[in-house]
Amino acid sequence: QVQLVESGGGLVQPGGSLRLSCAASGSIASINAMSWYRQAPGKQRELVAAITRGDSTNYADSVKGRFTISRDNAKNTVYLQMNSLKPEDTAVYYCNVVGWRAGGVRFDYWGQGTQVTVSS
Repeated sequence: QVQLVESGGGLVQPGGSLRLSCAASGSIASINAMSWYRQAPGKQRELVAAITRGDSTNYADSVKGRFTISRDNAKNTVYLQMNSLKPEDTAVYYCNVVGWRAGGVRFDYWGQGTQVTVSS
C-alpha cells in the first residue's frame, strides 16, 4: 500500500505564489515519474507538470515560465512552485506517483487533491 499526502493549497490573489507538496509513503521500492494534474469545474483533468527520476521535466504550455516542479527522492516528495498565479489557474490540484513496490509490483496512485483558488 502507498499513501500520498498533499498540502499547500489555498486562496491567493492574482500575481501571488503557492507551493504544493505531495509526500509518498508506504511500501515503496522506487519511484519513477511524479506529476501534478489539475481539474477546474466543468473541465477535464489536465497535466500541469511532470518530472522523472532523472529530473527531466515537462510542463503544460499554460504554466511554462511560471510553475516549477521538483522532487526530493530521499523524502519521496514532489513539489510544485507556482508563481504569477492567474484566476485561470484555479482548480483542484492532484499529484500522481508511479513506481514499484517490493517484488517488482508497479503502482500508480493519486493524491486526494488540494484546492487552489486565485481571486482578488
